[in-house]
Amino acid sequence: MAQEDVVFVGNKPVMNYVLAVVTQFNSGAEDVRIMARGRAISRAVDVAEVSRSRFLPNVSVKGISISTEVLNTDRGDTNVSAIEITIGK
Repeated sequence: MAQEDVVFVGNKPVMNYVLAVVTQFNSGAEDVRIMARGRAISRAVDVAEVSRSRFLPNVSVKGISISTEVLNTDRGDTNVSAIEITIGK
């Protein structure tokens, strides 16, 4: 899997990321990883579900991985949850 086959989900509207996922598959990607941290996790789940149900009916969820990342902030170390959803044909 190429590094380009990753969509990082942040604060933009869900449809922006859905478009990015659909574009990846239309350009020949077999699998696309949707990654998010913290409050964007629910948006990443929405991106995977909207992509799958509305635009890519032949694509399914291949794997879901969750983790905790430690970020160094001005208040010290902070734990942030992270998710990686892999969808593919």
